[in-house]
Formats: sequence, structure tokens, C-alpha cells
Amino acid sequence: MGGEPLVLAVNPGSTSTKLGLFQGDDEVFQEDLHHPDGELAAFAGRPVLDQLELRLEAVRQALGRRRVDTSGLAAVAGRGGLLGSLRSGSYQVTDAMLQELRAARRGEHASNLGAFLAARLAESAGCLALVVDPVSVDEWDDVARFSGLAGLDRQCLSHALNTKAVAKRYAAESGKPYNRLRLVVVHLGSGTTVSAHRDGAMVDSTNSREEGPFSAERTGSLPVMEFARLVLESHWTLADVERAVFREGGMYSYLGTRDLRQVLHLVDQGEEGAGLVLSAMLYQVRKEAGAMAAVLDGRVDALLLTGGMVRAQGVADELKRALHWIAPVVVYPGEDELRALAEGALRVLRGEELAHRIEGARPAS
Repeated sequence: MGGEPLVLAVNPGSTSTKLGLFQGDDEVFQEDLHHPDGELAAFAGRPVLDQLELRLEAVRQALGRRRVDTSGLAAVAGRGGLLGSLRSGSYQVTDAMLQELRAARRGEHASNLGAFLAARLAESAGCLALVVDPVSVDEWDDVARFSGLAGLDRQCLSHALNTKAVAKRYAAESGKPYNRLRLVVVHLGSGTTVSAHRDGAMVDSTNSREEGPFSAERTGSLPVMEFARLVLESHWTLADVERAVFREGGMYSYLGTRDLRQVLHLVDQGEEGAGLVLSAMLYQVRKEAGAMAAVLDGRVDALLLTGGMVRAQGVADELKRALHWIAPVVVYPGEDELRALAEGALRVLRGEELAHRIEGARPAS
């Protein structure tokens, strides 16, 4: 193991920064650096990049506590943010990439910090800085882009990092190349992505910022006319709309909690309202999974369940029961995104893939 490359993976989220160190395929450690609400309150209403120094210091302190010699790092892999549309793969962090993220034309999101954290940490370590499968990975078929209103295309934003990693993991376990499989992948976390994979490409997916099933805190698809009436009558700004749809929707809007464990506790206590909300969420997931099976002409090799919510056995069992007619269902609990980041960096370091580069100004979509 001593000769294997040492890779540091950094995944910034809304309230935490996840950190993982890997030597080759072996995990050395993972740590979740939680940022208390009071610590982040000072950044309310400000660009997410204002949090960079706070997050960077938290990472450096964690590395110091664990006595990590960063001079031995071969690469730092960060979560990819809201860039313009990109093909799947690993991307070397460039000035053009950082400039695009700084402009935040596709929105503010904690993942936008990933490339900056990777660049700063790699600079001090003298190693390669990468992002892997950003949320803007776009391999859609052209027909998937139509929304039904000219000039308003669907936007491809998804949990590409975990989704692609799980699809490739299943391919390796099944002994079949990813580029010869037809898969439906369901990622269930704070947001939900349901996607169709054909011959190594994610040819369609739900965009959890604005469509698909509702989730812990996101509304998913909404009845358009009723939502338009609500926005106009409430005199909402775009920021109000984003908060309602992206942070205060879903389970939170119905039950006042984003925590599935609390919802399951309410269900166990016989709270009928909680049980109905949970059933409705899984009902919508089932509908979207069926739709993605239709995208693949009903010929699906496997249906993969992943994300934090499928750690709950009852959730996984219900979806397996309801979806087994599509294809054999395989469960990958949790969001092992740190390992996915490290795996992407290792493919580059081992010469299995070339690192892509973003150069020059690019359109937002």
C-alpha cells in the first residue's frame, strides 16, 4: 500500500465540510467537519465563496490534528460546483474554472467551494487539484431538453458524482462494462435525482432543484399555474422562490423537519400525517423511476438505490417491493462521495483517464 498515491478528498456541503484521505483504494480516514449555525450566520445573504477561509482553516486544523503530511499528497479532489454543462470525468482546476464559479451564473451553492478548496490545498502541497463529476455533468439526449415552452429548456443539474460512481461500481461488481449497461439510478438525499443510464452515459435525469420527486427540503415538480399564482399573490422575489423550492420545501414544508429519522419516529408513533407524507414522497420516486425505465424502452439491466435515505431499511424495502418489476434492485446505502472523488483522482493518476480542462469563458448552460 505504501507505493499507492495519497489523495485528499474535500466535499463542502451546506452545513459541513466532509474530508477524506485515501491511499490508493484504501481509506485512511474520513471526518465530517460541522459548521454550527452561529458560525455560518455571518454569511447569510452573501456569496458562498465568502466562506472559503473559514472552511479552509477547518480543513487545515483537521489535517493538523491527524498529523497528515500534505507534502506527500499526489492530488486533492474537490466537489464540482454549478459550472456550465460538462461531460463526465475529472477536471483539472484552472483559473477559467475558478472564474466561472466566482461568477455563479448558475446559482450559489456550497459545492462551488470545492474547486477553490482543492486549489488552495493543492497549491500548498505542490500537487494536482481536481474536481470530479460536477453537478453540471450533462450527457442528455437532445429530446430530453425540451420543456414544452420554447425558449425555456430543462437544465441538467444532478447528483452526478454519486450517481456515476454507483453505476460504475455496479458495473465492476457485475462484470459488465458500464458502457454496455442500461441502468436506472435513484439517489435519495436532501435532494433526489432519478436518472437513466445507457451505454455509459446519463441520458436523462431529474433536476432536484426544480423537478422530480419532492425530498427532504426540495419541492420537486410543482403545479405551474398554482405556483405562479402563489408567487404573484405573495409578492415573492427570486430569492424567496429559491428558498421555498430549494430549502424549505418537501418534507420540511409538511412536517417541519428535514431529518428522515424524525419522520420515521413519527410514523412509528402512529402519526398518520407523517406516514402519508413519507408514502407520497416514495410514490413520486416510484413514478419517476418508471419514467426513466420508459426512457430506456423498458430494457433495464438493474435499478440502483443510493443516497442517505436508503440507509433506512423500511425506505429501501418499500422501493425494492414497488420497483422490482423494472429490473433487479441493488442497494448502495449512503452517499460515498468522498470515495467517488478519490476514485476519480486515482483514475487520472493511474493513467486510466485524462483530466479535462476548462479554458476561457463559457456559457452558463
